[in-house]
Amino acid sequence: MHRQVGVLKLDERGLARRGVLVRHLVMPGDVAGTAAIMRFLAEELSPDTYVNIMDQYYPAAKVTNGRYPEINRRITRLEYEQALQAVREAGLWRFDERKLV
Repeated sequence: MHRQVGVLKLDERGLARRGVLVRHLVMPGDVAGTAAIMRFLAEELSPDTYVNIMDQYYPAAKVTNGRYPEINRRITRLEYEQALQAVREAGLWRFDERKLV
């Protein structure tokens, strides 16, 4: 897809018009492998790739019955900050950075 449409282009109002936007869900204990994914995006696509780092993970269904204890919790503030650091260290610069409350 990146070869077809390129990096994300925004209009004068800041709305996405064309291009790739990657949404990455940060998982407890880094089971999603955030740093490796960010390096892949920077090296294989472009350091200009727009990345949305999502902190919305919520354990539900079979996760809460003890079947998957490693992901039976929300992410911590530290895990979110580490994910943002992984984005920066990969050389990506177009990403959402918000403060967790």
